[in-house]
Amino acid sequence: MAFGELLEQIGGMGRFQLIHTMLLTIPVLFMASHNLLQNFTAAIPEHHCQVHLAPNDSEHPNITHLQGTGQLLRVSIPLDNKQRLEKCRRFTDAQWYLLNASVPRVNETKTEPCAEGWFYDQTQFTSTIISEWDLVCDRRKLREMAQSIYMGGVLVGALVLGGLADRFGRRALTIWSFFQMAVTGTCAAFSPNYASYCFFRFLTGMAHSGFGLSIACLIVEWIPTQYRTITIALTGLSYTAGQILLAGLAYSIRDWRWLQLAVSVPYLAFLLYSWWYAESARWLIQSGQASKAVGVLQRVARINKREEAGARITTEVLLSSMEKELSSCKSRYTISDLVRTPTIRRIFFCLSMVWFSVSFSYYGLVMDLQNFGVSIYLIQVIFGAVDFPAKLIVTITMSYIGRRVSLTAFLVTAGTIIITNLFVPLEMQTLRTALAVIGKGCLSAAFNCVFLFTTELYPTPVRQTGLGFGSTMARVGGMVSPLTKMLEDYYSFLPPIVYGVIPIMAGIIACLLPETLNVPLPDTIEDEEIVQEKILLQSQEKALFKETC
Repeated sequence: MAFGELLEQIGGMGRFQLIHTMLLTIPVLFMASHNLLQNFTAAIPEHHCQVHLAPNDSEHPNITHLQGTGQLLRVSIPLDNKQRLEKCRRFTDAQWYLLNASVPRVNETKTEPCAEGWFYDQTQFTSTIISEWDLVCDRRKLREMAQSIYMGGVLVGALVLGGLADRFGRRALTIWSFFQMAVTGTCAAFSPNYASYCFFRFLTGMAHSGFGLSIACLIVEWIPTQYRTITIALTGLSYTAGQILLAGLAYSIRDWRWLQLAVSVPYLAFLLYSWWYAESARWLIQSGQASKAVGVLQRVARINKREEAGARITTEVLLSSMEKELSSCKSRYTISDLVRTPTIRRIFFCLSMVWFSVSFSYYGLVMDLQNFGVSIYLIQVIFGAVDFPAKLIVTITMSYIGRRVSLTAFLVTAGTIIITNLFVPLEMQTLRTALAVIGKGCLSAAFNCVFLFTTELYPTPVRQTGLGFGSTMARVGGMVSPLTKMLEDYYSFLPPIVYGVIPIMAGIIACLLPETLNVPLPDTIEDEEIVQEKILLQSQEKALFKETC
C-alpha cells in the first residue's frame, strides 16, 4: 500500500515508533486493574448475622464467660448443610442447650433473617462494597449487577466512542478518555452510596473502552506490517503485567476506596504526557486533512532522523501517492459499511461471534476467584502469570502459522478444557485449578489474536468502528457471563458446558476468516475485496494445478 511505502521512507520501525508505542502501552497496565477490580473491591468477606440476645438471655449465668468466644455464636447462629455458620439467618432465641455437645441438635428450632445487620470478618479485607452496603443474602445479586453495569459502560463506550474516534481522531479520544477515567474513577472511590458507585463505574467503563480502542489503532497504524505482531504482543503483555500489579496493590491496600483511588489517579499522569502522541496519519489522510498528515509525517521523520525523506513529503506528493485510496473514500463511514460488501460482511459476522465468545468464557473464569479455594491474591497472580507463556506462544504461532489457525486452536482448546473440568471431582482442587488456569491462558491468547486480527482485517476508514463493534460484542459477552452462573441453581453442570461449548463453536466459525499474515493493512474497503479475490483466485489455481498433476 502507498502509506506503507511512505512509512518505510521516514524510518519504518524507528525511534518514534518505539517511544510512541511505549507511551501508549504504559496506560494498558491499569486496564486490567479496572476490569478485574471487583474481585477485590467487591470481595465477599466471611459474615454472619449480628448476635441477638433477648433480655432474659443477658441474665444467663455463662453470658459473661461466653462473650468474645465462638460458643456465643454456637448458641446464636445455626449451621448450614456444610456445618458452617449460616450467613443469612439466626436463632430467634439463644439455644443454650447447644453448649452441651452430647445433646442432639433440634432441626425445628425457629430462625429469623438478620434483622440487625451482619458481622463481617475483617481479617482479609478491611472494607469492601459488600460489607459497606450489606450486599449479601437477599441483596447479593447487586454484586454481580455492579460488574454488569461497569461492563455496560464499556459496551456503550465501544458503541459511542469507537465511532467518534473515526470522526474526530484517535488522539483526541485517547486524551479525553484519560481525563474521564481519572475523574470518574476518583469519584467512584468517594461514592456515598451504591447507586452513585454504579453510576461512576459506568462512566469509568465508557472511558476504559474509549482509550483501549483508540490506543490499539494509534499503535497499529504507525507500525510497519512486519512488526505488528510483536508490537501487539508486547501491548498484551503489559495488560498481563497489570493483572499481577492488581494483585500486589490489592494485597497492600485492603480498603476498597483507597484501592479504587490507587488505580484511577495514575491516569492524570498519563494525561500530562499525552500531548506527545501523534495523530494517525492514515486517519488524517482518509478524513481529508492531508496538510496535517504531512506535518505529522515530517515530525516522525525528524524523530527518526530522516529529515531529508520527510522534507520530500508535501501535500501534493501525499495526495498523488494515495490518489487511488482517496478516490474510493467516502466523507463519512458508519457501521452499515461493515456489512456493505460480501468480504467485509463475512468478516463482520465471524469476528462478532469470536469477540463475544472469548469475553464470555474469559470473564466466567476470572471473575470467580473466591471459589478456587486458595488465596485470592495468589490465584490472581497465577491467572496473570499464565498469560506470559500463553501470549509468547500465540505470538510465535501467529508469526509462523498464521492468525486464523492460531485463533481457532486456542478457542477450541479453551472450550475443551472448560468442559473437561466438569468431570474432575471436587476433591481434586489442585487439578481443577490447574485446568482453569490453562483454559484462562488459552482465552488470553485468543484475545491477543482476535485483537490483532481485527485491526488487520478492517480497512482504515472503518477500522476503529469495526474494532469498536468487536469490543461491543465482547462487552455483551462480559455482561451475559455472570448471568450464566445463575443456571447452576437448576443444574450445576450447565454453566461449565455453556462456557465451554461457545468458544468451540466460535473456533469453528473463525475458520471462515481470511488469513492476514504478512498482508499489508487495507486502506479502503475496495482494497479488502481485491486482496481477498486475489487470494481466492490463487487458491483455485493451486487446486486446479493439483488436479492437473
